[in-house]
Formats: sequence, structure tokens, C-alpha cells
Amino acid sequence: PKTERSRRTLAMPPMIADDLRRHHERQQRERAVAGRHWVEAGLVFTTPIGTPLDGTAVTKGFHALLDRAGLPQRRFHDLRHSCATLLLVQGVSPRVVMAQRMQDLLQEPER
Repeated sequence: PKTERSRRTLAMPPMIADDLRRHHERQQRERAVAGRHWVEAGLVFTTPIGTPLDGTAVTKGFHALLDRAGLPQRRFHDLRHSCATLLLVQGVSPRVVMAQRMQDLLQEPER
């Protein structure tokens, strides 16, 4: 964040927290296997050696998952809109959803 005022604390569904814990455990195993080749970049989602994921590869993987599931092609970015809609349908306060969306916008790189 650019300033302390721009920090937000947002609720995380327990299911997501559990998934992130499992991901972290998997990543710790990858780190052990990579040994001295591990690149510490402070990232949550990385390659098996700790380097940043390639955006093109992530998009291709996402499209392959959609194909396997028999779903229409969508942009990866569309997931954010779907998430906001699902949160509202589940009764999450519009104010909370708006705060999450604002956080997303603040973290987007400038174009």
C-alpha cells in the first residue's frame, strides 16, 4: 500500500483460508525439493522454484480448465466480476463487496 490509510482488512471465507494453508504446505515441500535453487520472492503463487508465474501460462491453464469442464471461454479477469456477484447473492454486505473491489482496483497495475 502507498500509505497506512490505504490498508484494508477484509474477511476471508474459511474455505479460502483452508485452501491457502494447504497451498502453503505444498509450497514448503516444493521449497525443500528446490533447495538452493529456490528463489525467495515473497510471493504466494510461484513456480516450483519460487519464481513468479508467467501470465500467459496461467491464462492458457485457465482456458484448458474451462475446456475440460465444458464451460465457455472467459477472460481470467471475469472471475473478479463473478466473485462480486456471488458474494452479493450469498448476502455479503454491498459495502464489503465494494471495499473488496476497491482493493482490487488499487492493486491493479496502471495501463
